[in-house]
Amino acid sequence: MALDWLVRDNVLKDHNLFGEQFNGTEAPCTMYEKKPLLDPQGNVVEGLYTAWITLNNPDQFNSYTTEMVKGVIAAFHRASVDKSIVAAIFTAVGDRAFCTGGNTKEYAEYYTRRPKDYADYIYLFGTMVDGILNCRVPTFCRINGMRIAGGQEIGQACDMNIAADTATFGQAGTRVGSSPDGGSTDFLHWNLSMENAMWNCISNIPWSAYKMERLGLIGKALPVKKDKDGNWVRDPRVVTEKYVDNGEIVYGEMKTGDALKEANAYMKTLTTDFTLLDNHINSMVWTLANTFPMCLMKAIETIRLKKKFFWDTTKVHASYWLGANMNGDAWLGFNAFNNAGLTGKSTIDHIELRRQIAKGQTYGEELAEMVLPKPKK
Repeated sequence: MALDWLVRDNVLKDHNLFGEQFNGTEAPCTMYEKKPLLDPQGNVVEGLYTAWITLNNPDQFNSYTTEMVKGVIAAFHRASVDKSIVAAIFTAVGDRAFCTGGNTKEYAEYYTRRPKDYADYIYLFGTMVDGILNCRVPTFCRINGMRIAGGQEIGQACDMNIAADTATFGQAGTRVGSSPDGGSTDFLHWNLSMENAMWNCISNIPWSAYKMERLGLIGKALPVKKDKDGNWVRDPRVVTEKYVDNGEIVYGEMKTGDALKEANAYMKTLTTDFTLLDNHINSMVWTLANTFPMCLMKAIETIRLKKKFFWDTTKVHASYWLGANMNGDAWLGFNAFNNAGLTGKSTIDHIELRRQIAKGQTYGEELAEMVLPKPKK
């Protein structure tokens, strides 16, 4: 050959920064698994894979502990530097929740009143979001259940979002003593109108997968429930007929009252099957596999830049404010949530808090005594 005189080192370099210590299987942890790429007929494609990054803390709705955050960072880095990976799939164990955010038990029992520690934790959280936004393969959020609070935020950092139709989406920060500065204040308005982004961000009212599909936060909502005869059943808790009532679009709204009670009872008779969800994601991954990888990532990164612009601005100061807030609202809110089993209520008395603030009451033990729920007798 004409160039056979050129010297080449053909030993592949390993660019992985992390060892195997962040690939646990015992909950709570973050799991990492390579699954074969599948063609449209479901056949295994030799030598190519998807990286499945799975939150494993189902007993606490897959909320992430400090160690799990480290695992997510390691996993997205590992997916980035593995040349056999076509796409990264970010998901969680079970069918109840993708993620409900940070682990409130850890927040309440360790991080409250430790502002520097929590600021350091938020720095770590920011590195997790950066790891998703900077991943060098396309990222999919496979939303297997409710995606709330910080779970909503890390999911939005992904490039594509495909959901079980039983998933719900929303924030919780302003109710539990925090602010959704982990991404939602930066990302929501890219997918929703400013009005919808604002309300979803601050109201703490979860919206259904069908509503979020209609409004543009996710790409697709797919049924994951079957009845006893094996028939697919769309989420019975949600209005899934496309019609308008009194000038308002009803499609995608959650049912209320007796209709919701009946739907919840019916849900308990159904079984879970993620086949339609996974087939849809596999189809999208296959589409991307049939592109030039460098050209694909250039296009993805250019779109990501718009999300990164606002995120990079917010993350600079968010860790310090969120850390300082652990001495105030978060101290009250996270402890109320963490002790709900003892008190029967997961939130403080927000009205009394506002009343005491209006009177000039300062933050401290006295105010906490006034607004925190009392243990049940």
